[in-house]
Amino acid sequence: MKERIHVYYSGRVQGVGFRFTTEDLALELGITGWVKNLRDGRVEILAEGEEDNLKRFLEGIDSYFKGYIGDRDLSWHQPTDEFGDFRIRF
Repeated sequence: MKERIHVYYSGRVQGVGFRFTTEDLALELGITGWVKNLRDGRVEILAEGEEDNLKRFLEGIDSYFKGYIGDRDLSWHQPTDEFGDFRIRF
């Protein structure tokens, strides 16, 4: 079943390849949406895909950046199918 996640990561998540790694994981798993750095030092992700793939996506991010993530604020929503791919927003 398709789902949508909205996630904020905090900690030392900027300047460590977070967005590029996230983009690679998303493309690998067929996830659409975007990732961007926020001015307050957090990283925001809005993504849609199959629930199992989104869970793998989150596990991959958490595993790869376990030494950098201080906190993760995650919410699940109904998908809107508004994205055609996954991109880094600047």
